[in-house]
Amino acid sequence: MGGKVYLVGAGPGDPDLITVKGLQCLQKADVILYDRLVNPELLQHAKEGAQLVYCGKLPHYHTMKQETINHFLVKYAKKGYQVVRLKGGDPFVFGRGGEEAEECVRHDVPFEIVPGITAGIAVSAYAGIPVTHRSLSKSFAFITGHQAGDVEAEHQWYHLANGVDTLCVYMGVSHLTSIVKQLIEHGKSPQTPIALIHWGTLTDQRTVVGTLETIDMLVREARISNPSMIVIGEVVRLHKKLNWFHEEIVPNLPVVHG
Repeated sequence: MGGKVYLVGAGPGDPDLITVKGLQCLQKADVILYDRLVNPELLQHAKEGAQLVYCGKLPHYHTMKQETINHFLVKYAKKGYQVVRLKGGDPFVFGRGGEEAEECVRHDVPFEIVPGITAGIAVSAYAGIPVTHRSLSKSFAFITGHQAGDVEAEHQWYHLANGVDTLCVYMGVSHLTSIVKQLIEHGKSPQTPIALIHWGTLTDQRTVVGTLETIDMLVREARISNPSMIVIGEVVRLHKKLNWFHEEIVPNLPVVHG
């Protein structure tokens, strides 16, 4: 059997949220290259003798460069191995899965994409925040917090502030002040609800809710850090009403009725 690469989404953290197909890929893999935010419990499903390769990255510190990861994917597949690249969330949502798939194409390596549940939807849901709601949000956007200081992205802030009902921001905690500033400067009301959900879908999940005007202070007081998902929009007001997942609750907005 020839080698093949499977780009597998591990989901947002809770190991039960990996897909059936993703789990099957893990169980038959000869080599698994996994990221920092992948729940270690998932690796227990690897078959005996499977090689586990840690590719984790911390903010401002990369354990393994992307070029090295790409090289390993190709090298192991060329040797005839079944290779799983296990990525947090979904491989095509801020996961560089597209780049890894391109590398496979470049070297004529067969590959398959196994989608995963992305944090923007799942973490919001675990905090009782629907990204869409018939009376509150008819559109949503996924953005990365890294663009907060990107001059080339400046023109996007007007459209994000005025054209999208719900914003889900990945990797945005260190840029929170800048994100809030950009949205207010480009027309978003300072009273717009915003939530930060720390370690979403895991047992130590914590949610901080405030407004664009107050969130900086609340996050500092609650000592919220990465990894956290930021959700911005009127749907955040549903958090207290729909919060079904047991967690330590920090300051909240009024419940939406009706």
